[in-house]
Amino acid sequence: MNLVEKVGDTDVEALPGLGSSGDDQSTITKSTAIEVDQELEETLKKFGLILESDGCLNWRMDASVHPRNWSVTRRTFDTSVLLALDLYTTAISTSGPSMAQAAMKEMDLGHIKSLIAFSSMYQFGQALGGVVFPPYSECFGRKSVYIATTLVYCLACILTAEVPTMAGVCVGRFICGIMSAVPSVVVEGSIEDLFNMKSRVWIVFLWACATTAGLVLGPIYGAYISAYCGWKWVLITGAIVTGVFTLLLFGIRESRPSRLLAQQAVKLQQEKGISYPIHSADVAPNLATFSKIALIRPLRLFFTEPIVFCVSIIASISWGLIYLFAESLPSVYASLGFTGPSTSLAFIPLLLGIPLSILFRIQDQRALGRRERANRALNPEQKLAGFVVAAPALAIGLWIFAWTIPPAVPHLHWAVSMIGLVLVGFATNEFACTLSGYLADSYTIYASSAFAALAFLRAVLAGIFPLFAPRMYSAMGQNRASTVLAAVATCFCGVAVLFMKYGKAVRQKSKFAGHSLKVNKATQVKGDNVE
Repeated sequence: MNLVEKVGDTDVEALPGLGSSGDDQSTITKSTAIEVDQELEETLKKFGLILESDGCLNWRMDASVHPRNWSVTRRTFDTSVLLALDLYTTAISTSGPSMAQAAMKEMDLGHIKSLIAFSSMYQFGQALGGVVFPPYSECFGRKSVYIATTLVYCLACILTAEVPTMAGVCVGRFICGIMSAVPSVVVEGSIEDLFNMKSRVWIVFLWACATTAGLVLGPIYGAYISAYCGWKWVLITGAIVTGVFTLLLFGIRESRPSRLLAQQAVKLQQEKGISYPIHSADVAPNLATFSKIALIRPLRLFFTEPIVFCVSIIASISWGLIYLFAESLPSVYASLGFTGPSTSLAFIPLLLGIPLSILFRIQDQRALGRRERANRALNPEQKLAGFVVAAPALAIGLWIFAWTIPPAVPHLHWAVSMIGLVLVGFATNEFACTLSGYLADSYTIYASSAFAALAFLRAVLAGIFPLFAPRMYSAMGQNRASTVLAAVATCFCGVAVLFMKYGKAVRQKSKFAGHSLKVNKATQVKGDNVE
């Protein structure tokens, strides 16, 4: 079989380590024009393919095999399974501090050691998995990665519950963390596979809501199960649920368009004896090339792309705040009279803030609709309006929280401080929605790798923040410690405005984003028409 990808003179060749090493082998070439007779055209049509003038096979706009042309039912099922999996594994993630608190006496561990075992090791594993799995899924497909990692996640939960030692918990939670990177990070790439920019407004919103909901439900889930059934049952139920998800994942389809295009080309060759090279954004010729190039793609994006760098820092700090809260909020509300697992109910206001983001999705949809009707190219920065509002909302919410709790304000009702937490919940979800969507719109075919860079830093900070939370709140006091968080969040307010004003110029100067946009326009159906 002599199926190959065309390589040509593209922006990507100017990037360090790209082009010459086999990464991103695909793209548009300058070749002699090829005439296609009617018989060949009809044959290719049956396979959902066309032959471009440069001699490469590409998708027809109406190709039923292409993920963006799948039925609504099919895409709804696949997306629902993936979002539910992400929600649940995220909840298992933030249940770590609750399990750590419950397991301390049984395992004879100090507070910090217990947090490291149950919480930090999970996040450090996710940081590693977030670098490996996204580019792997871009090169070799999504479905097999989803199935394999969810199955291993299930087994790792069993291992952690059955080996209740420091070493056993560290290993088990670390493995769970590595595997959790797939629903946490690769889902963003799957969404880009299945939906164009306009449709992604709502799908990314639902994904962000699912993730943020899992984030704030985890402490409640962990606290109540640990209190009434024992901490091991958090993991046992985790194994049962992820086992069910493993079976459901057999029902989804492979969604990576480049992978499907290669399969269609092979099928054409086998059934009709017709062989042409393909336009492919990322099909790696072998595992060795993948290991040399694709694994470092997320790190290259982080250190060479200003957009990825800035988005990663802002989103990671806001995300890490929730993990810090998972450790600190129970003690804050214990001082307000909450007892036992009921201290975890302080996360409910964060959950209530999530639906507020729907107002900005309506605005995004209308703005994109106006540009589309005017036949104007879509602008990813148009979808950052929510970020501009969420940044000050986060700061205001944290300032309210910081100065409506004891000891500085001992007699104020606990509900007042929760008003601030509603704003924090809204801002956290809006950050996840707008910034993740911005990366997907800006880096299209490399959405998973761009998001992997964000996820790596996010996971590292989420693993570190809970460790210094107890000492920080103990040494500084609840009011001053929360004030530090509010001050950091205040710095984000100016960044949001800068993104709206200069984001387009920075993105258009990016060789990686430019190449990604070029290949996306050449190989996608129902494309995004991004400027």
